[in-house]
Amino acid sequence: MGERLLMKGNEVIAEAALRAGCRHYFGYPITPQTEVAHYMAKKMEQLGGTFVQAESEVAAINMVYGAASCGVRAMTSSSSPGISLKQEGISYSAGAELPMVIIDIVRCGPGLGGILPAQCDYFQMVKGGGHGDYSLPVLAPCSVQEMYELVVEAFNIADRYRNPVVIMGDGYLGQMMEAVTFRDEEPIYKADKSEWATTGSELKRDHHTVTSIYIEADVLEAHNNKLQRKYAEIKKNETRVEEFNCEGADVIVTAYGTVARIVKNVIKDAEKEGIKVGLIRPITLWPFPSESFEKYAGKCNDFLCVEMSAGQMIEDVKLAVNGRSAVHFYGRTGGNVPSQPEILEQIRRIMAEK
Repeated sequence: MGERLLMKGNEVIAEAALRAGCRHYFGYPITPQTEVAHYMAKKMEQLGGTFVQAESEVAAINMVYGAASCGVRAMTSSSSPGISLKQEGISYSAGAELPMVIIDIVRCGPGLGGILPAQCDYFQMVKGGGHGDYSLPVLAPCSVQEMYELVVEAFNIADRYRNPVVIMGDGYLGQMMEAVTFRDEEPIYKADKSEWATTGSELKRDHHTVTSIYIEADVLEAHNNKLQRKYAEIKKNETRVEEFNCEGADVIVTAYGTVARIVKNVIKDAEKEGIKVGLIRPITLWPFPSESFEKYAGKCNDFLCVEMSAGQMIEDVKLAVNGRSAVHFYGRTGGNVPSQPEILEQIRRIMAEK
């Protein structure tokens, strides 16, 4: 491993993207992710890359569409309401099969909401906030170190499958500072983009066309079927999850991002009271790690889903458990974060009902 630095999460996102070979960034400032753009503005000039502060989020995502069409590694970043504005362009990018990375550092809503951390973009990112039958791999880091590693991996996944990939973190992860150990060399996936990228033909080959519009029903259906086959491959190969202390657990808690960090401390507190608590932490929110839940459903009678939302991931947990165990929920909204005592109290209540 290489150097070890103390850095803010948002700055690590930008540094990771640069190390992954991203030289084209287009964005618009919005709290709590603006440091991503600040860092890119400074470093892109030094590296000879492209940094554009667009006039709007709508413009930014379409600039990424254009850059990605040329086969280069490109990225944008925003926070919840800004991501909402990008959704049409995200759908277009998925339809045109363009590799890119989209960063969403989530703030609380709905509407403008506030700048405090939340996880209320789960539906928007995981279920496809734009129109049409498309899916985006969504990676959810729980530490600044993991932010670095997953951003690099996001670019690799994007190139491997020609698909937009999302990094979704909450405002705490974007703003916190932690020590990060960087690799001396990044594991870069080398994609052959000569078959589709619009790099200019000089009449030596057929023109490449990047588009998401197919007027004839049968042609569009064939394209959609192709996309669905690709998504099946992503589900097969790219699902990521952490299972912790789940064998023989009285209660299995599921959480991601910052909340999962809190749950690991709750597990220690519960152990002191003679309660064994496990954790299933989805690292990919899509593809959702359903098999991990299926493995323990029926063996563990109670699952507790904890989120910084009114309850969004719980729908996927219920689908995965499929009625074989009870699924409970605890959430905080408005920028409030579930605390250790609150989560432990929920576990005590579940145990009291047994």
